Amino acid sequence: MLNRYHAIADAIALLFSPYAEIAIHDLTSKTLVYIANNRSQRELGEDSNLSGLQDDYDLQVIGPYLKRNWDGNQLRSISAVLRDDRGDPIGLMCINLDISVLENAKAALDLFLVGNVLQPQPDMLFHDDWQQRINSFIHSWLQQRQLTLATLNGVSRRALVEALYQEGAFKGKNAAGYVAKILVISRATVYNYLKNIKESV
Repeated sequence: MLNRYHAIADAIALLFSPYAEIAIHDLTSKTLVYIANNRSQRELGEDSNLSGLQDDYDLQVIGPYLKRNWDGNQLRSISAVLRDDRGDPIGLMCINLDISVLENAKAALDLFLVGNVLQPQPDMLFHDDWQQRINSFIHSWLQQRQLTLATLNGVSRRALVEALYQEGAFKGKNAAGYVAKILVISRATVYNYLKNIKESV
């Protein structure tokens, strides 16, 4: 009956190839009966080292949890209880995903992004960088309101332009055109917003 799960194991292994190994254990014989993409160098028929699962009828998923492979690579694993037509547990499908490649990538990114040699922005270059100040203000304004540029509508765009105006963002040359480009609206629309804002002050 566990044969019906072989195709699922193969499909998962193909989807996450070459990093996922899927093992199916028989709870009756407590042995490994199928393995897709064998990365652990296990053999069919060997002891599964499982016990007690037949007695827990409510158990569905175990994990995720961490394991260490024979080659030292870190695995993130999760196990699903397989059942027969009556709902009784008959097997266990274990998915072992090798995350060492992701850990190495994360370590490389952390090393790059931490930037031990990074220094504060030099005043001589950025003291008059109105574009940088607009970028920072917009990012902060959107974050505070849990918005993105893509989700802005007419009302929120005008509110952002007004906030930028209050911040003095439009003192820079071509600032209106720069803001229009960011908000994906015409320069005329920005000027119209600014006109209305000034009139209402």
